[in-house]
Amino acid sequence: MHQLRLFFIALQFFTRIPIPRWVGFEPEWLHHAARYFPLVGVVVAAVAAGVYAAALLFWPAPVAVLLSTCAAVYLTGAFHEDGFADMCDGFGGGMTRERVMEIMKDSRIGTYGALGAGLLIALKCALLMAMPPATAIAALFLAHPLSRLAASALIWKLDYARDEGKAKPLAQEMSSAEFAIASACTLIPLAGTVAWLGWTAVAASIVAAFAAAAWLALKFVRRIGGYTGDCLGAVQQVGEVTVYLCVCASI
Repeated sequence: MHQLRLFFIALQFFTRIPIPRWVGFEPEWLHHAARYFPLVGVVVAAVAAGVYAAALLFWPAPVAVLLSTCAAVYLTGAFHEDGFADMCDGFGGGMTRERVMEIMKDSRIGTYGALGAGLLIALKCALLMAMPPATAIAALFLAHPLSRLAASALIWKLDYARDEGKAKPLAQEMSSAEFAIASACTLIPLAGTVAWLGWTAVAASIVAAFAAAAWLALKFVRRIGGYTGDCLGAVQQVGEVTVYLCVCASI
């Protein structure tokens, strides 16, 4: 029952989905809810795939992909897209650690953030449009949990760089046992995608997603000494589009 509560806390934190009242809330639960970050990705993938499949009954694939993307962005409140845009602004416009942190904390979006987020979403949509419907649906179920596991690896291995922040209660630390739970949550949908995508595409996606996360992590450590919530969002977004690139290339 406690594990179910932690999942619902993670679902409430990362999406707009309301949770049952019986779940309750304790601040301490937030510190351990990140283990179910990839499982939240499964929920987001299910909604995105459902909208995509339903839209295909009435409209061509490009329209279905755009509606599916809109559904995923609405469901998460553009939480990760906002983090990616803030990271682009901070690392693109800040020369010192203090300036990078200041820019990322600013709620306004600058040139780097607008261009980065716009191009990233355009690339996601273009890649999904280029896939056959069954492949696109399988790619969603692979990309969303896997990219969130890659972001969870930063919580597991790096230090949180801010003294305060909206992600601090969730992102202060993650034990190896909690990361193992997160990995297990990712294996569930991953195993199901192998039949549709093949081992080559799935293996390439895993390697590429974690390689992208490692590259970003090195950049974060070098520039600000750790990660922030915006950095986690950036890793999720880059990891997601990296999976789509690998799946599309494998076709």
